[in-house]
Amino acid sequence: QVQLLETGGGSVQAGGSLRLSCAASGLTDSIYCMTWFRQAPGQEREGVAIIYAGTVITFYAESVKGRFTISQDNAKKALYLQMNSLKPEDTATYYCAADIGCKWSRRFSPEDYTYWGQGTQVTVSS
Repeated sequence: QVQLLETGGGSVQAGGSLRLSCAASGLTDSIYCMTWFRQAPGQEREGVAIIYAGTVITFYAESVKGRFTISQDNAKKALYLQMNSLKPEDTATYYCAADIGCKWSRRFSPEDYTYWGQGTQVTVSS
């Protein structure tokens, strides 16, 4: 059974940094992608960053490009999101998601993801 657990959320002032972690268990060696999504109150869940497991293939939403960095530790089956230069509009619940056979054209479509963590709150104050 696949389980994803996010940690590292918190409150920070604008311009600050946070590092989110996602511990994954139960993932097989099948090709899969791991993605960070976020959802602010009253808004749809949006993709933030994706990485294809075992590769250096990454993609970022325009809103976070240059500020956020996604990385993975294959040995630990862990996913990370380093968030720098945080802005109040980054405030949201951040979710780790994973799936097998990820289609590039649907990389930020939350309905295509099978496995989800419970989310971790990030609050950025101005």
